[in-house]
Amino acid sequence: MRKLIILFILTSLAACVTVKDEPPIVINGAAGYNERVMLPEGSKITIAIIDLDTPGVIIAQKNFNVARAPIPFKFILPAKSIDDSVNYGVVALIKNQNRLLFQTYDRYQIINNGKFTVEILMKMVKG
Repeated sequence: MRKLIILFILTSLAACVTVKDEPPIVINGAAGYNERVMLPEGSKITIAIIDLDTPGVIIAQKNFNVARAPIPFKFILPAKSIDDSVNYGVVALIKNQNRLLFQTYDRYQIINNGKFTVEILMKMVKG
């Protein structure tokens, strides 16, 4: 009888195991530029998390209107979507009427290097 009670308790405890999802990966940042210029009305920024080693691979992307810098941004990614072998980075650009005004030229690594907050500097596009 005692063995039966212990078996019942153990199976009851096993049924109580809960599996928690991993918390999401949150990337906070700000994008800006050093030039002292006003952005034309209707300018839009595109900020993306990319695979720095594989051209054209966009992990997440946001587009929105912008009037001035610095421009805060936030990405929330499912933890399951992160691969430890990928070299993640953030890039940004500002356009106005399909004309490129500013963009990043440097590599801004995140996530697998332990950085989850980033400030990115765009430079004015010449020409």
